[in-house]
Amino acid sequence: MNIFLQTLRFKKFPIDEAIKRLREVQSKSEQEFDEFQTSMRWEIFKHHYNNNKNYKAWVDSKSEAPITSWEQIPVLTKKDLQKPVDERLTAGYTAKDVYMHNTSGSTGTPFFFAKDRFCHAMTWAMILDRNARHGIISGKSKQARFYGIPLGFIKNKMEKIKDLIANRVRFPIFDLSDAVLDKYFEVFKKHKFEYLNGYTSSLVLFANYLIRRGIVLKDVCPTLKVTFPTSEMCTEDDRKVLEKGFGIPVANEYGAAELDLIAFEDKDFDWILNEENLYIEIVDDNNRPVPNGQEGKVIITSLYNKAMPFVKYELGDVGTISTRKKGIYRILQSLTGRTNDVAILPGGKKSPGLTFYYISKKLLESGGFMKEFIIRQTSLSHFHYEYVADRDINDEEKAAVAKAMDTYLEPGLTCSFERKEVITRTKAGKLKHFQSAIK
Repeated sequence: MNIFLQTLRFKKFPIDEAIKRLREVQSKSEQEFDEFQTSMRWEIFKHHYNNNKNYKAWVDSKSEAPITSWEQIPVLTKKDLQKPVDERLTAGYTAKDVYMHNTSGSTGTPFFFAKDRFCHAMTWAMILDRNARHGIISGKSKQARFYGIPLGFIKNKMEKIKDLIANRVRFPIFDLSDAVLDKYFEVFKKHKFEYLNGYTSSLVLFANYLIRRGIVLKDVCPTLKVTFPTSEMCTEDDRKVLEKGFGIPVANEYGAAELDLIAFEDKDFDWILNEENLYIEIVDDNNRPVPNGQEGKVIITSLYNKAMPFVKYELGDVGTISTRKKGIYRILQSLTGRTNDVAILPGGKKSPGLTFYYISKKLLESGGFMKEFIIRQTSLSHFHYEYVADRDINDEEKAAVAKAMDTYLEPGLTCSFERKEVITRTKAGKLKHFQSAIK
């Protein structure tokens, strides 16, 4: 029995219906599939336009004439969605009957979102499908999980219960010094792990540690099959390090919490797009579609989320779709995605930049006043927060961040805050959430 699937059923996520639906879509011919996507994207747009007052008002304010073509529909950004969740839910849904979560802020623009239960089930059906293509059975194959974890008592216990249900061992990434990695390495001698999953920067740190010691992880844990790096870009240099340190293939994952799994590498190292659940476009700076093979902004429509509109939603990434296909699937040819530096602390600890998601979480939960933020490490012990917000961060919120830094990093660190009108982006239009001046 797969306890993980049983838990989804118990929580009233219709996973069996979603798996059946996914298989039906995958069985379509190329022409049938194109017709399916066209029908679904218009259906979801009309659903939200007709049933979501805020979305309708926003679309009307951006459009000079009634919508008659897909290109006329305005592009949504995260800033457009940074309002209380209750104001963004489509009629028929409340906060009590949807899946609610918030993004990590890895792009520097965090916010809360909602999915209806069937949409969330379709996300899991997709993950099950893509994992299975690498011989991984979600909930049964044992996972080595390099992630953060909330340190508050209740949320910490809840995450550990989830880990137990999902058959995974968590390796917290707040301290990745060699002394900690020594302990993590010993765990691999005791468990029959089938795959590693976690933040790219954390996995690379662990792989480099193994390389320095002259160890190949698969020699110690021969059941390992594949590595799934996530949340941050995995470059070709990163891939080489991971393959050398772990001794297994790397399958790049590209996703967004508010949407779905977007692309997943197959065994040929082609990034197969999730065309079953999403409609994916590449557009220029004027939001006009570009030909396959040409770089542009990644725009995505969630075909199944009826609780909250993610229609022509701009992720903040830049990518290229290949001119070739594999069956019904298009291929993501290139991606300029999210990367972060690693924080180095006075005590010798190394913490990935995504640790600051846990530190900044209190601010993200303070009513959506925070629009964008980045953190710069200016010295071993000092961190400077730059943020765009509706108001200044108050003393209580500053104290909460300082306390969280003591908890997740180490005591004795200092921080400063600077409210700005705009935060400078890279040439590709990206925000690098965490930046370090420490070499």
